[in-house]
Amino acid sequence: MALTRNDFDGLYTAIVTPLTADGAVDVAGLKKLVRFQLDAGASGIVPIGGTGEYTAFSRDERKAIVTACVEEAGTKPVIPGVLSTGFKDAVDAAKDFTQAGASAVMTVTPYYAPGTQDGMREYFKAYRDQVDIPVMLYQIPRRTTVAMTAEGVQAMAEDGTIIGMKFSSYDMPEFIKTIKYAGDKIAVLSGEEPLFATHVALGAKGGVLASASIYPKIWLEIFALAQDGKLKEALSLQNKVDPVLETIFLETNPGPLKHYMELAGMPVGGVRLPLQAPNADTVAKLKDAVKKAQAAALA
Repeated sequence: MALTRNDFDGLYTAIVTPLTADGAVDVAGLKKLVRFQLDAGASGIVPIGGTGEYTAFSRDERKAIVTACVEEAGTKPVIPGVLSTGFKDAVDAAKDFTQAGASAVMTVTPYYAPGTQDGMREYFKAYRDQVDIPVMLYQIPRRTTVAMTAEGVQAMAEDGTIIGMKFSSYDMPEFIKTIKYAGDKIAVLSGEEPLFATHVALGAKGGVLASASIYPKIWLEIFALAQDGKLKEALSLQNKVDPVLETIFLETNPGPLKHYMELAGMPVGGVRLPLQAPNADTVAKLKDAVKKAQAAALA
């Protein structure tokens, strides 16, 4: 199914990619994780973004990962990340994922050779002309060092280039501007757990969250409260997740998250180089966070 901006609502889990002991993609584990998310109430699945270790996999592996997710998700949308640095590679990825049955792609701003606002807008316009699938903008300036302005996002929304965006930034003034300029034209989704409830209260249609890989239900509860205008209650509930968030991002995602999932009874294997298992200090903090999460009944 091809998505429109009006289809977005709720939680779209940025899932990890389970690996076997020898580092291969664990297809059975991947499908199990997708089913866990959908049974919990997630609206869709976002595989092989940063949390899914896009850059660690070959083109064939990425397509196979998306295919497995689509097979398990059924009618629920699967929106794979596209983190390729080059235009042609990004186009090829979108074509692969279209063949695999994806509902849209979430394509990152070009980052190795960052362009001007006009350059990035033209990049996405040319990209949309080359692919036969809806496109979401993935904006994460702490990783890419570049970002579209609210005005640029508005222009892309108005010319039909994108149907939505993942806003992964702590720049609240820019988020507010983005909602003001483009919130009625595209689906703006939060990509920041600590700001998720606030983003929803200000107009985000939902979120693409990594920690939902292990705790989807609490994020769905937070979403419902924030969407209903109960921001204080949503933030209070979100506070229960803080010990987890403070630890799973201590090192580059998804290393600590995958280790946390194993400690919490949901093993998904390790990570691929250049990522490594978290260091001893981080592991100790992860163990403490698991205990706090169990005490808070974060299931």
